[in-house]
Amino acid sequence: MVLTAIAIIIALFFAMNIGASGAAATMGPVYGSGAIKNKRLVLCLVGLGAMLGAVIGSGQVIKTVGEGIIPTSILTVEIVLVILIAATLTLFIANVIGIPLSTSEVTIGSIVGVGIAFQALYVNNVLIIVSFWLIIPLVAFGIAFVAGKVISVMERRWPHLKGKGKWKTYLGILMIATGFFEAFSAGMNNVANAIGPLIGASLIGETAGIWLGAIFLALGAIFLGGRVLETNGKKITSLSLLQGTAVSGTGASLVVIASIFGIPVPLTQATTSAIVGIGTAENGFELWQKTVIKKIIKVWIVSPVMSLVVSYSLIHMILNPNPYIIVIVISIFVTTFGSISLYQSIKEEKRSVHDEGGGI
Repeated sequence: MVLTAIAIIIALFFAMNIGASGAAATMGPVYGSGAIKNKRLVLCLVGLGAMLGAVIGSGQVIKTVGEGIIPTSILTVEIVLVILIAATLTLFIANVIGIPLSTSEVTIGSIVGVGIAFQALYVNNVLIIVSFWLIIPLVAFGIAFVAGKVISVMERRWPHLKGKGKWKTYLGILMIATGFFEAFSAGMNNVANAIGPLIGASLIGETAGIWLGAIFLALGAIFLGGRVLETNGKKITSLSLLQGTAVSGTGASLVVIASIFGIPVPLTQATTSAIVGIGTAENGFELWQKTVIKKIIKVWIVSPVMSLVVSYSLIHMILNPNPYIIVIVISIFVTTFGSISLYQSIKEEKRSVHDEGGGI
């Protein structure tokens, strides 16, 4: 009973972090374009939309996360704790540094780590999910790039579409509506990442789990989402009202379609890719030189692997102690970070040689 209560508490904390990360993925364009300048109001709208999406349409994704990746027969309360701790830790670190991270990646990575540890994994389902992770950002970028080109032509031909006069009000309302729709899609797809393992292990009923997850998702968006909102709304590229509408509409549509089929997808990746597509259409590929873009891409790649390694290691440290595997995992970490440090030292040494005139 105590472990079950701890698992539920961790899941709800995870749901709050999902809400915080989802803030950038849903209403970042609304804030960045200036449709709503009050950050707290934007975050409240994110919370309301995410809560509605979770309550109304999250069932299919919950089923996938809860029983479609590893057999429910191995989903004990201890295993659920491992999954939630690994995913929550990874996502919390990302939120602290202000990077819009895919909760689907860290959750599925954690579950896969458990499946590998027990050699019980529905590989075909995992491959389908991962293929969507690759396809959706590309599709989002492509749609937004084309939309960005069309919008540029339209705004040059009809300058009032940039939000002048009464059109600013109309376009602002459209921007807010599509942003709210994307917040709805966030709740529809992402609440499963927090409460799916609980429901799969029968630690909580589906209805109660969805409502609790939805409430804490909203609380996370309202109270923890500000930093990530700034990252997606301001630091990547500035957006006009029409551009912001295209970004939100693209992300929301792709995520809702995936949710209907029960696929947990990278919502933040879809939205961020759409923002980059819009920015590339307007400014060219020089946008890719921005440090924030490079940082986001790195975190996308590292996060599922990190959560996988953490969950796999926890299994062999706590539930099925295996000192040999622990030594291997530690060695991998030491080798990885040591190699990175060595590379940076060599790079710095070469730079010093060049600065002193000893280079070619």
